This record gives sequence, C-alpha cells and structure tokens, in this order.
Amino acid sequence: MLNAWSGGDASALDRLTPVVYAELHRLARRNLAGEREGHLLQPSALVNEAFLRLIGDAPVEWANRAHFFAFSARLMRRILIDFARAQDTGKRGHRSPHVDLSSIHDVAAAHTLSIDFLDLDAALEELGRLDSRQAQVVELRYFGGLENAEVASVLGISEPTVVRDWRVARAWLYDRLLPPKATA
Repeated sequence: MLNAWSGGDASALDRLTPVVYAELHRLARRNLAGEREGHLLQPSALVNEAFLRLIGDAPVEWANRAHFFAFSARLMRRILIDFARAQDTGKRGHRSPHVDLSSIHDVAAAHTLSIDFLDLDAALEELGRLDSRQAQVVELRYFGGLENAEVASVLGISEPTVVRDWRVARAWLYDRLLPPKATA
C-alpha cells in the first residue's frame, strides 16, 4: 500500500490511513508517556501534525514498512523539538515537555532521569557527531518504536550491531543527560 500511495494511488492512501494513523498514535503515546498531566501537546495532536506533514510533503519512495516508520520517527522528533522550543520562554526547561528515560532498560534502574526534549535533542546531535549510526539507532528505537530487527533492516546492519550500538548509546546518553552533581 505504501508503494501504491507513493505512486499516486489515492485509494491506497484511503486504505493506508487507518493503519498508519493507529501506528503513529501508538508512537505518539509512547513519546509523550512521561509528560505531566494536562500537557499542551497531546498524542492526538502530535499524530495529526505528523500525518499532515506526511501526506502534505512530496511523495517518497518507501523501501518498506520499517523505512516509513523510521521516517515517521524522525518527523515526530522534529515536531516535539519544535514544540519544546516554542514553549521554552527563556528559562531552560520552563514549560518544556519532559522525557522520562527511566523506562530504558539496563540503565541504572535506581535513578529516574527526566529531561526535556531540547536537552535530548542536543545530546542526540552531539552523539551524532561522535557516532552517527548510534544516534540513528536511538532515534529509531526511542522515537520510532522500532524493534532491533527493524532497525537493522533500515540501517543495513546486523541485529547484534544494533544491540551493541543501542547499549552504548543509552549509557552515553544517560551519562550526558544526568544533572551535574553538586559539590559541597
């Protein structure tokens, strides 16, 4: 259906919309799960914005389902970062959405790390300069909700490589995003 839609088949978009919308909604709920109650950007609004941008942009030749959702993950990341920047009123973190990274497995379970999307974006940009593949793995896993096999397919690497990159990138991000310890 993705290829038919890319080829201009309007009826394919009609058949594809409920499937894509449901998956985007799942990703949006996951991305906004750590937000405070009453947060201005709700999952439905994020999905609507992402969907409008997907169907409004120039047609893309989708390689497969994983490619489509990898693109969607990056798009949602951009929307969340743009929203955080618009909400930030000078004081770092003021009214900015917060991401709860405590749900990332194998990372210091005793600590809960809540950071804003602007900090996460800056850290991912920095990680991307150090190791672009690790940054892509984080983006696909965290924002895209893709499984290791799907990430491997999108990036053209082996699944064990994805597992290693994910483990190293999570540890690096955790260290990078930890608030500095106060010295007494």
